[in-house]
Amino acid sequence: MAVQKFRSMLYSYEMIAEPIQNLVREFKRLPGIGEKTALRLALHVLGAPLPHAEGLACALVEVKKLIHPCSVCFQFTQNDPCGICSSGKRDQGLICVVEDQASLMAVENSRSFQGTYHVLGGRLSPLDGIGPGELRISELLSRVKKGGVREVVLATTPNVDGEATALFIKSSLDSAGIKVTRIARGIPMGGDIEFADALTLGRALEGRSSF
Repeated sequence: MAVQKFRSMLYSYEMIAEPIQNLVREFKRLPGIGEKTALRLALHVLGAPLPHAEGLACALVEVKKLIHPCSVCFQFTQNDPCGICSSGKRDQGLICVVEDQASLMAVENSRSFQGTYHVLGGRLSPLDGIGPGELRISELLSRVKKGGVREVVLATTPNVDGEATALFIKSSLDSAGIKVTRIARGIPMGGDIEFADALTLGRALEGRSSF
């Protein structure tokens, strides 16, 4: 009841304590979080036991201190190289190129891919000032030049920018003499890989074709 009454006060009057304003402002920095959702999250923290709030704060600090990009594939990891790159059970000659960590996790959750990954850090977008130099394309080429790679799977998002990114990487690998494939169109055009279900992603990977 106290939280509900407090919520009513916050919506009725613009007299919010500064620490609450600061918490709301920080929550609003998160993607997809608007004013009302940020306020709801702040009120949830206020209503939670102190150990829960301390646990959240510690987890935030810990993830920033301990997590860093893998020096091989650039996914977020605590150990370097990451568990996938250092695993003897993964096919080191097969690299799946993804745009970001969310896409990597989506592909991994499909349980249809047993190779390694390469995280680009985005996709080409001239309008946003993102060119090849802003992505980890040169690092991918260096991995391929070291030898041992027989196939690169391009799993960029199937929209205009994602296709442009795939085409650029394909042309950059033409002289490498390796197989370059593109995930099958099980992913809807314009859709984000991270929101695709596991079955769709699995079929897309299994049905990949030469690019």
